[in-house]
Amino acid sequence: MNIVKRAKGFWGSIVLAIIFSIVVQGLITGGQLNPFYINTLFFIGINIILAVSLHLIIGITGQFSIGHAGFLAVGAYASAIITMKLHLPFVVAILVGGLAAAVAGLIIGIPSLRLKGDYLAIATLGFGEIVRIVFLNVDYVGGASGMQVSHLTTWPWLAFCVMLSIIVIVNFTNSTHGRACISIRENEIAADAMGINTTYYKVTAFAIGAFFAGVAGSLYAHNFYIIQPTNFGFLKSFDILIFVVLGGLGSMSGAVIAAILLTIISTYLQAYPGTRMIIYSLVLIVMMLYRPQGLMGTKELTSLFKGRKSAKGGVQDESKQTVA
Repeated sequence: MNIVKRAKGFWGSIVLAIIFSIVVQGLITGGQLNPFYINTLFFIGINIILAVSLHLIIGITGQFSIGHAGFLAVGAYASAIITMKLHLPFVVAILVGGLAAAVAGLIIGIPSLRLKGDYLAIATLGFGEIVRIVFLNVDYVGGASGMQVSHLTTWPWLAFCVMLSIIVIVNFTNSTHGRACISIRENEIAADAMGINTTYYKVTAFAIGAFFAGVAGSLYAHNFYIIQPTNFGFLKSFDILIFVVLGGLGSMSGAVIAAILLTIISTYLQAYPGTRMIIYSLVLIVMMLYRPQGLMGTKELTSLFKGRKSAKGGVQDESKQTVA
C-alpha cells in the first residue's frame, strides 16, 4: 500500500511539473513574460540542476566538495565546442557536456575520494581552479576573452533537463545504492565495516553529480551567449554550495527551494550593485542564525503534507526502516 501511495505521489508530481512547463511555455509564446522574467526562470532552472547535483554529493553521500563550478565549466565548454566548432545539434552538445563532466568527475574522484572532510574540500577546490586556469590559457576556446555561443537553450529543453535530473537523483537516492551512500554519510567507518564499498559509491555519486553539473553547464553556455573562465571561479562553487547548505543538508526539496529563493534575491538585487553582496550576505547570516539546520532540515516537502516525521535523507517504510 505504501509503495502504491509513493508511486501515485511520484507520477502526480510528474504530471504537475509537465502542466507547469506547458503553462510557462504558453506564457512565453504568448508574450506575457518579458525577457527579464524569462531569463530569471532560465537561471532558476539551471541553478536547480546545480543544486540537486551537489545535493547528491554533499547531502546524500556526505562528501564535502567545493569544486562544482569546475564541472559546470567542463560541461559549458565541451557543449560550446560541439555546437560552435563542430556544428552538431544541441542535444548532442548537452549529452557531451554531461559526459565530459562525468569523466572529469571520475578523473578527480578516483584519486581524491579516498580523502575525507577538509582535505577532500581542498582537493576539489584545487580541481575547480585547475579547470579555470586551463580554459584561461587555451586559445581554441577563446582564452581570457571567452567564447561566443549561440542561444539554443529553450524552455522545453530546460524543463526536461530539470525534471530528468530530479527524477534520476530521487530514484538513485531511494535505491539500494542510495541507501549505501546514506550509510557512508552517517558513518563511513561503520559502512566500510558492513562490507559497503565506500570508495565505489563515493565515486559513483561524484560522477552522477558531475554529469548533471555538466548538463547545467551546457544550458548555461547556450543561454548567456558568451562564456568566460571568470564565470567559473571558486565563488561560483560557493554559490552552489550555499543552495545545498541553506536548503538543509539531506533535503532535495530544501536545495530546490533555496536555489529558487537565492536566485530571485540575487536577480532583484542587481539594481543595487553597490550593496547587493552586503544584503545577500546579511540574508544568509540571519538565516543561519535563526535556522542553522537550513530551510528544510533533513525533511522533504512531501513529508510536511503527510504530517509525519521523515528520516534523515529520506522516508521510512512500514517497518520504520530508513528507505532514503
